[in-house]
Amino acid sequence: MNLTVQDAARMLNVSERAIYRWIREKNIPVHRVSDHYRFHRAELLEWATSRGMRLSSDEFHGPTANGTTMPKLSDALEAGGIHYGVVASDRESLLRAVVEVMPIEDVDRDLLYDFFLAREALGSTGVGDGIAIPHVRNPVVLHVSHPSITLCFLERPVDFQSVDGQPVHTVFSLVSRTIRAHLYLLSRLSLALHDPSFKEAVLLRAPREKIVEEARRVEGPGGSQP
Repeated sequence: MNLTVQDAARMLNVSERAIYRWIREKNIPVHRVSDHYRFHRAELLEWATSRGMRLSSDEFHGPTANGTTMPKLSDALEAGGIHYGVVASDRESLLRAVVEVMPIEDVDRDLLYDFFLAREALGSTGVGDGIAIPHVRNPVVLHVSHPSITLCFLERPVDFQSVDGQPVHTVFSLVSRTIRAHLYLLSRLSLALHDPSFKEAVLLRAPREKIVEEARRVEGPGGSQP
């Protein structure tokens, strides 16, 4: 929770007045710390995604940190895999089914499932249009070798208490080893879902190759989204 009102306004590409208005209306996730308003970056990313807001392009700058290259959306999708016809009857069985198909090694799947449930208890990660992005709040505890995004298409939609009330039929589950990589991938996925061609490929359940191809196109030649 280290973002100020000014930081939040810059991140969401709006005025500080708009941030204060949303705070008064209790319409934005905010925390009160020593009489100051503070924001959690992940919560703001989820909130902005669910409302179709475009983030500031500054969120996607700085592709390296301490000499380490930030993950690409397309690489994370290839690492996580794309699965069709996933069977689930409710939110809990959906999360269990997603965890079971994730290509994770040396990670306790029951523990990861509990992490997902704990995150959903804070508020649904259903971001609207039948899409959910479950992830863990503290990714650093997951000792995964590579960050990944597993995309699951459900056989039948399930209620996920999404922001728009629509049942979920498409799930992007995200895991990573560091908070920086986690937020970076969440930002990139958020931006990709604003791209009409990428989102259409997802909603039409296009073949794996097509979805990954669209992710690469959104990233651009250098692997960085505009």
